[in-house]
Amino acid sequence: MSYSRKVYARAASELERRRDKAERTQSMRRAEVYAKIPELISIDREIASAGAEVIRAIGMGENAQQFIEELAKKNLASQQRRKDILKENGYPEDYLDAEYTCKKCRDTGFIGGVMCDCYKALLRDTALAELNELSPSARSTFESFNINYYPDTVDPATGINPRSRMKEILDFCRDYAADFATDSPSLLLYGATGLGKTHLSLAIASEAVKKGYGVIYGSAQNLMSRLEKEHFSSGRNSEYEGSEQALLECDLLIIDDLGAEFSTQFTVAELYNIINTRIMSRLPVIISTNLTPDGLEQKYTQRITSRIIGNYISLYFCGKDIRQIKNTEQE
Repeated sequence: MSYSRKVYARAASELERRRDKAERTQSMRRAEVYAKIPELISIDREIASAGAEVIRAIGMGENAQQFIEELAKKNLASQQRRKDILKENGYPEDYLDAEYTCKKCRDTGFIGGVMCDCYKALLRDTALAELNELSPSARSTFESFNINYYPDTVDPATGINPRSRMKEILDFCRDYAADFATDSPSLLLYGATGLGKTHLSLAIASEAVKKGYGVIYGSAQNLMSRLEKEHFSSGRNSEYEGSEQALLECDLLIIDDLGAEFSTQFTVAELYNIINTRIMSRLPVIISTNLTPDGLEQKYTQRITSRIIGNYISLYFCGKDIRQIKNTEQE
């Protein structure tokens, strides 16, 4: 799974915080108990010295195995004596053990070089929190998408029943999210403003993140702005370093409101590179836009438009501006 550098950094920082908290608490408890029960100091030294004794046994030849077995018995006896003394003095027998959040990896995130399940869960939670910071994804769910806002009569201009069409799109997006994988097809969500394009793209994003996939979401304006800052301040601003690589390699890229950004020769070239590279890498993109396919071709080059139209599944959103309807209901 591919997450942004920011997500990895935040998750690593959280693991470090958990370790520090557990080990600080352990140190405070040791100081407390050692002051009350000095005998435990020598017992803990015996337990700690066991590791060094095992290393010394390597040079003993045939006698090494017997020595290690005797050392293990001695060590277990010391640990039991430690527990007994703690209980006799009113402490839990594990009072001096570090209380790591994850006992398996001791809050390092890895077990024998393999990523621990706790780290995977932390990455998912961190990515979802980041998505919520950037967008109203917590409110943009499939369950909260209300098709009753769409007219249930055929539009004479298009011959389409908006409610029926949007029910089909909702079902499609729900199935898409349920079956999402890095080889899922790319989607083009287009139609007038306020019809739920962002809502459904965020609902898909949330489900993908919960499944452990790395998702990058952003408006076209913000994403292009980051790329410009990375390109024109290279080597001087680490905040934007790696932005292009992340957009090219993440499991799912969502470009919201394409066409509303300020276009330059640089941004058009970057957009082509992102779309083309991800097509070649077979990595999915979800694009939402208020522009029609013809409108996209007028704003961008034919090379960009042809790749989108030829490689993406197009979903046409129709109906009336839901935001205006909701505002009217609140008045």
